Amino acid sequence: MTKQLDGHDRDFFRLVARAGFINQFSKQRVELEERIADVAPGAKRKVRTEKFLSEITNRLSILGEAGKGKLDAFEGEDREIVKKVFLVELFYKFKDHFDQLINTQIENDPPPLKIPFYNELLSAMAVRGFSEADFRHYLALGFQIRRAFYFIDRNLIGNSDSMKTLRLELWNNVFTHDIHLYDQYLRHRMEDFSTLLLGETGTGKGTAAMAIGRSGYIPLDRRRKLFAESFTRSFVALNLSQFPETLIESALFGHKKGSFTGAIEDNPGAFEMCSPYGAILLDEIGEISRPVQVKLLQVLQERKFNPVGSRKTSRFEGRVIAATNRPLEQVRTGLFREDFYYRLCSDIITVPSLRRRLSEDPHELSLLLRVTLKRLIDKPSADLVEMIQNVINTRLGPDYPWPGNVRELEQCIRGVLLRGTYSRETIMNGEGIHQELINGMEQGSIDAASLVSGYCRLLYKRYNNFEEVARRTGLDRRTVKKHIQNWDTEDEENG
Repeated sequence: MTKQLDGHDRDFFRLVARAGFINQFSKQRVELEERIADVAPGAKRKVRTEKFLSEITNRLSILGEAGKGKLDAFEGEDREIVKKVFLVELFYKFKDHFDQLINTQIENDPPPLKIPFYNELLSAMAVRGFSEADFRHYLALGFQIRRAFYFIDRNLIGNSDSMKTLRLELWNNVFTHDIHLYDQYLRHRMEDFSTLLLGETGTGKGTAAMAIGRSGYIPLDRRRKLFAESFTRSFVALNLSQFPETLIESALFGHKKGSFTGAIEDNPGAFEMCSPYGAILLDEIGEISRPVQVKLLQVLQERKFNPVGSRKTSRFEGRVIAATNRPLEQVRTGLFREDFYYRLCSDIITVPSLRRRLSEDPHELSLLLRVTLKRLIDKPSADLVEMIQNVINTRLGPDYPWPGNVRELEQCIRGVLLRGTYSRETIMNGEGIHQELINGMEQGSIDAASLVSGYCRLLYKRYNNFEEVARRTGLDRRTVKKHIQNWDTEDEENG
């Protein structure tokens, strides 16, 4: 005999069902948890989450005592509400098990590991009335949700508004704005949604891409009772600026033995190595030529590619993430073919500069120092954070623009630990030059000769080859060398 929820229970469980299926980094999610947990706004996450689960458990216990503790006790809308609530309950009860599996898998790398709590979760879901097929699917979905939260929350920290927005957008990129919609219609179609990451060098675009690439849906292998693949194999990153123009196609699509001079054996490319459950990051996408864009467009549209020197057509089933440090307007109007741009930009996400983050929340620097130091020395140290903070304030000042962004901050921390100090001279690498050129152009304080010299120096830092710089700038080799020497001389005088 089917039963119904009374009005009070229905209202409460609707809130729980909504909380469980919206963006976990949204304000609405926090507000719903606070309301369900009956805690004051601004309560710490741990307190809020524990009380949230406690309230759900207590309400479900009362429901069970009334003979309403299984799915088959309900029908219609009430059944859908209760189903979502049961899933939320089980997810939170097993989230520490999920985290342990994530950590163990990272430590061991592939192949996929045994799921220690497999039978325990199977039994818990059977008690709630879920079938074994439901169990397999929701185990995979639950593990995906926890991986996404794990990689976004732990690796992209910060309380500034721009970082909160970044985490929100990354979650939507994986699950859309509604997990229920994603689960019903798009779970196996996310390869159709390409992503373009924008941001200055050193902001963490690779980390953001990895969070997406390691958070895809990986089904369960029914026979082996394991996930079909380890998430540690589901992300491939390729920095296109590292390859000469003649080798980019080989790096992307692979090549056959004898297809060009030096091709002494068959070699798989990045697309072939990428998992169908994951994603490939094409970093520095703004550096590729238009002919290569045409071939990438074929992959995006038809999911097909041919290794260099081969007639065999291979299929790519993963997602494509592209990244560039070029401004969006430059990408749209000059760098990309229009059809390539519009096929690539299903979702455009900007990773904020450290300069912007600190302008929004000055305390973010201390947070980053604490987290980075803990990762380096494997334990927290308030004394070291204070020491490094003092060096930054003394040597760089509170308004230092951090041209190398988070990557520079990490090197600053290492520099202070090694030498006890840090100065601008230690960071005049390619990242510093890039930002100096941008600042000069924005402020109108750089002349044409310095602009050309800086650009030549930036290219030389990247390719370490005068001929390549000459080819890319249209200048002759002697002029390029002179510009680079002039920039270095000015840098020494200004340093």
